[in-house]
Amino acid sequence: MTKTIRRIEAQIPITTRKKRVAAYARVSLDTERLENSLSAQISYYSAFIQRNPSWEYAGVFADNGISGTSADRTEFQRLMAECEAGHIDIILTKSISRFARNTLDTLTAVRRLQELGIEVQFEKEHIHTLSDKGELLLTLLASFAQEESRSISENVKWSVRKRMKKGIPNGRFRILGYRWQGDKLVIVPEEAAVVRRIYQDFLNGKSRLETERALNAEGIRTINGCRFQDSSLKVILTNVTYTGNLLLQKEYITDPINGKRRKNHGELPQYYVENTHEAIIDQATFDYVQQEMTRRKALGAQANKSLNLTCFSGKIKCPYCHVSYMHNPHRRKSNIDYWICGSRKKKKVGDGCPVKGAMSEVALKKCCAEVLGLEKFDEIVFAEKIEHLEVPEKGHLTFFMRDGSVFTRECRNTGHQDCWTKEHRAVASEYRLKHSSERAGSTCFTGKIKCGFCGMNYQRATQSNAGKKTRYWRCPSKGEPDKKGLREDHLRELCAEVLHIDTFDEAAFTQAIDHITVLPDAVLEFQFNDGHAEIHNWSYERHGHKWTAAQRARFSETMKRHYTPERRQTMSEKMKQIRKERGAQWRKE
Repeated sequence: MTKTIRRIEAQIPITTRKKRVAAYARVSLDTERLENSLSAQISYYSAFIQRNPSWEYAGVFADNGISGTSADRTEFQRLMAECEAGHIDIILTKSISRFARNTLDTLTAVRRLQELGIEVQFEKEHIHTLSDKGELLLTLLASFAQEESRSISENVKWSVRKRMKKGIPNGRFRILGYRWQGDKLVIVPEEAAVVRRIYQDFLNGKSRLETERALNAEGIRTINGCRFQDSSLKVILTNVTYTGNLLLQKEYITDPINGKRRKNHGELPQYYVENTHEAIIDQATFDYVQQEMTRRKALGAQANKSLNLTCFSGKIKCPYCHVSYMHNPHRRKSNIDYWICGSRKKKKVGDGCPVKGAMSEVALKKCCAEVLGLEKFDEIVFAEKIEHLEVPEKGHLTFFMRDGSVFTRECRNTGHQDCWTKEHRAVASEYRLKHSSERAGSTCFTGKIKCGFCGMNYQRATQSNAGKKTRYWRCPSKGEPDKKGLREDHLRELCAEVLHIDTFDEAAFTQAIDHITVLPDAVLEFQFNDGHAEIHNWSYERHGHKWTAAQRARFSETMKRHYTPERRQTMSEKMKQIRKERGAQWRKE
C-alpha cells in the first residue's frame, strides 16, 4: 500500500463581533502643561478607536500625577479589573514607559493579560504582545524603561541636592504652626499656641501620654485633623523647624523603583539652614527638651509618671520576645497582682511567647528577697543590686546582678494560696451566702449544708441509676471520712418534719433555718435563725427496694447452678495461666 499524506488547511473562525478596545494613558507630574498633554492623549485615543469600524470603544483609562514605578495606580487597577471581567479585548498605549517603568510589574501584567487572551499594543515600539516576538522585545524594552526611570531619578536627586546646598527645601512640607506664603514659612498664631503648650507641658514634667490625653479631651487636632498620638507629639518635640531653622535631607529614597524612604542617620549629607523664618520655640528651650527626652528614654517606663509603675516595671524581660513583662492588676476575685509577657498581653500575631502563664507579684518578691538575703522584700535594695530579670521558662527567674553575676532560681507561683487569706475567705464566704440564690443551678440548700469535719459547704451532685436521676449533697473535701451523701428528696422530707409542716416549702426553710451541720455518725444539727438548734439522726437508705427472703433464695440457687465445680476449676486454671504470663508485675497492673 502507498502512504498518502493530505494537508488540512487551518480554518480561521469567522467572528462578527467587534473587538472591544480600550486605551491607557499616564503622566507622572501633576502640572498644567502635563495635564494638557494627558487631555490630548485621551482625546486622541477616543477618536482613534471610534474611527475604526471593526472596533468597539471600551473607554480610556488615565492616571494623572502618578509615577510609573508605582503599582498603586487607580485607573490602571480599574483597567485590569475590566479585563478580568472580560469587557476588553485590546489595550492601546503610547509606549512601555507609559504602561509601567517597573520591568517586573510590566511583565506580570502583560502575562496575565495574555492568559486572558487580551492583546496590548505599544505604539512607539510597534509591539503586539500576542505576536511571536512580542514578549522578547517587551522584556528588553521594559528593562530599558526601568533603567531610564532610574536615570531620571538620579538626575532629580542631583538637582534636589544642589538646591539643598543653596538652602532651598525640596517642596513645601506641612507642619503644625506654620503656613507657606510664597517661599517663606509664616506663623499661624492659634497653632503656634498649641506647639508652645506641648513644649511647656514637657518642661513641666508631664509625659507625652498626659499631654496627648489632655489635647484630645479638649478637641484639639493635628494639622491633618486627626487625634494626637504619641508619635505625633514626638515629631513636634524633635522638629528643629520650630527654632526658625531648617534641617534638609532628613530622609531619602533608597530605591526609585519601590520608592521606599529611610531616615538619614548619616548615610547622606544634611544641610542646616539658619534663620529661614520666625521661630516659635527658642534654641535654648529646644536643646533642653532634647536632653530631657534622652534622659527619660534611658529611664524607660520609670520616666512616665502617668503609668501605674512598680519597682518591677521595665525590669522583667522575656528572652524570646525581647519585650518587658507588663503589670496585670488584680480583679475583684483576687488581691494578687500578676506580671505577664508583653507580647502575650497585647496578643501579638506570630508564634507567640513560649513561656506560658503569669507570675504573681508575691512570688516575685519572695524570690527576690531570698536572692538578696533579706527577710522582707525591699524596693531600694532591689533597684541597687539587680540590673534586670529574665524568664527563661515557667516558674524560673534568671537574675542579672549589677556586679556582673548571673544565676537562675526557681520561682514557684503561689498566687492561688496567697490570695486566699483569712480575710479574703471571709469576704468570699459572705458574698456567696448573700448571692447563693442568684447562681445558676442553686437551690434553697446551696450554702446551707456544712461539713462538721472540714467546715466546707456541701455540693449538689447527680447520680443516674437505670435511667433515673437522683440528687445528692456531698462534701467536696478529699479528706472527708464519710463519703456518703444526703439524698435531696429524703432531706426535704426530714426538713419538713423538723419545721412541722406537711409538705416541704423552700420559703419556709430559708426563713426558719440558718444552716445545717453534718456531724459524724449520721447526725444532722439544724441551726435556726432565732438562735436555737435541734439534733436529728439521719438514716442512709439503700438504692432500690429491699430484697425479700424468696428473692435471696432464688438468687442463691441460680449462682449454685451456674458456678459448678467444673466451671470453678476451669476459671482457676485460666487465672493461674494469666498470672504466669504476666509475671511478678500482675498485681501492679
